[in-house]
Amino acid sequence: MMGEGSGFLEIILLAMVAAFIFLRLRNVLGRRTGHEQSNPRTRLGQNKDADDSKAAHDDDNVIALPERDSPSAAPDGVAEESPLAATLTQISLADRNFDGNSFLEGAGGAYEMIVSAFAKGDMSEVQPFLGDRVLQNFSDAIESREQGGQVQETTIVGVKSTDLIDADFDGKTAELTVKFVTEMISVTRDAEERIVAGDPSATQKVTDIWTFARKVRSRDPNWMLTATRSSN
Repeated sequence: MMGEGSGFLEIILLAMVAAFIFLRLRNVLGRRTGHEQSNPRTRLGQNKDADDSKAAHDDDNVIALPERDSPSAAPDGVAEESPLAATLTQISLADRNFDGNSFLEGAGGAYEMIVSAFAKGDMSEVQPFLGDRVLQNFSDAIESREQGGQVQETTIVGVKSTDLIDADFDGKTAELTVKFVTEMISVTRDAEERIVAGDPSATQKVTDIWTFARKVRSRDPNWMLTATRSSN
């Protein structure tokens, strides 16, 4: 009797264990039949109800990718609806690496380097950034100064503003015109070190308008200074 009772209890226990395992598997796996496919839009975080309402459309399986960020064309201070901003947008579409604020930062650095090189009378370090006509103009001025036995001393006290004021783009070459307003001390001395121009104790305001150019498809990221003029 004890043997038959023990066998019966074992059967009940096995049945309970089997039922418990079945319920656990059912909770984990759910009721999927194996034919369902997960909705890729749902995986991407899109609204499932909206997908269901469009299920009858042919383009239901097309996943819309997020739009690319618009190019950062116009620098700070340029009105978005201005003709200048429109030209800058054209440039940025042709050259995805173009950024207005970065360009102005680089132009400011180039301005200080070129002004300092001109004052020293040695344009060799900045020559790669100068167009032929600009380089010739600087070289002629340096030569004339040296022939007169004169030496120029220029110190840039500070850059008050650097503004992009004009742009032109013909589909290949971009030309950007920048207005620099600086405060500097500039003195020219003769062979006897007498001051012939400027005042070493006076700071003067200088306004220069420079034009930089670059072929947008060029692998060279540098801009070339192609024209200069003063506006004092």
